Amino acid sequence: MKGTLYWRKWTKAALIRAVRTMAQTALAGAGTGAALGEVDWTFVCSSAALAGVLSLLTSVAGLPEVSE
Repeated sequence: MKGTLYWRKWTKAALIRAVRTMAQTALAGAGTGAALGEVDWTFVCSSAALAGVLSLLTSVAGLPEVSE
């Protein structure tokens, strides 16, 4: 039971980090595109998705907000 609670907390924290990272990446890509005159939404979406995956993979190393 104790392990299940840990994994629920870890999953929630990792997903929150991933969504925040995706949002930051999307805003940066869209802002840069807007400054250059045209937003490439395919690039923005693919960059945000990749950032989310990388965030989840980084979270495997450990999340300081989730203790065992």
